[in-house]
Amino acid sequence: MPLFTLTENLLPNDGIATYYGPVISYSDAQNYLNKLLHTIAWKSDEVIIFGKHITTKRKTAWYGDEPYNYTYSGIARKALLWTQELTELKRIAEDISGETYNSCLLNLYHDGSESMGWHSDNESSIKPQSAIASISLGAERKFAFKHKATGDTVSLLLENGSLLVMKGVTQANWLHRLPPTKKVTQPRVNLTFRTMLPQ
Repeated sequence: MPLFTLTENLLPNDGIATYYGPVISYSDAQNYLNKLLHTIAWKSDEVIIFGKHITTKRKTAWYGDEPYNYTYSGIARKALLWTQELTELKRIAEDISGETYNSCLLNLYHDGSESMGWHSDNESSIKPQSAIASISLGAERKFAFKHKATGDTVSLLLENGSLLVMKGVTQANWLHRLPPTKKVTQPRVNLTFRTMLPQ
């Protein structure tokens, strides 16, 4: 019997976001988390905020079928080729979502003090209206959506080993974020599988 059940669209309008809950067993999720923590080429992002050069505590990594160039928040990255674990996790995301992906942006949050502000994954290098599959490993964290026009919000708890898929016009109409929390002291790795346009 599968671990996941298809849920209804989380968003009331103007987008599609489906939360499948845990799609990976707890033990497998922990094994993947430990592997990724030690084998992924993690780097801190370096950004300019109000004229100040800031190195983030949160770390990221960028992988794909090809060495795709990806620029987000003024940060340019060239994709590394898939590791075995990333290939396995990509296959899980594809099998469940019925979509295909050619790249993955990973985020490492060491604890609840590290967060991500409101944003959309709508860079011009991403295929328009394509699906983005988000797998969470490690600490459970709150995740929130906010409609760009109305300000309506939707939030949920992303569990260890879970899958969230956003597609259609979601990125055009909704922002999303991972808010900070003092309650979480353990790390979380988030994998966002996506489809880049040919370069």
